[in-house]
Amino acid sequence: MEQQSLESNDCIEDIINRYSNMVYRLAFAQMRNKTDADDIFQEVFMRYLKKKPEFQSEEHGKAWFLRVTVNCSKKFWAAAWRKRAEVLEESVIFESEQERELSYELKKLPVKYRVVIHLFYYEDLSIEKISQILKRKPSTVRTQLTRGRRMLKEILEEEYHV
Repeated sequence: MEQQSLESNDCIEDIINRYSNMVYRLAFAQMRNKTDADDIFQEVFMRYLKKKPEFQSEEHGKAWFLRVTVNCSKKFWAAAWRKRAEVLEESVIFESEQERELSYELKKLPVKYRVVIHLFYYEDLSIEKISQILKRKPSTVRTQLTRGRRMLKEILEEEYHV
């Protein structure tokens, strides 16, 4: 009995280590600040620990964590108290100045475009996979990706006078 419990704890730790960076990046992209991203991160893994889903594949696990992160972020933004709160600007440490600047510019996009761009470029997911995770039609995801890119290009051109 003790051995089985230890093995399941090791498995939980492996799962958390495997998906933690991905969940945090998406939570930060959605929330735009470290404190709220930490809350979302914690909520996602608490849900994992409560439900203990079994994944058929690596892709299934990745999709589950991305979907739960998106759902927790939506729930957070929809909270009544949140509508009256002010967001403090924070950032995470990036490897390069260019990554930091791009993250700052991405924050200017509406959430629906920001999440699609994040999943496509940072998580390297296909439009089909993004549509499944976000429960949107592939055509909607393509449109949001196109509009998000266009908006980001306009922001960058305006900011850097390109």
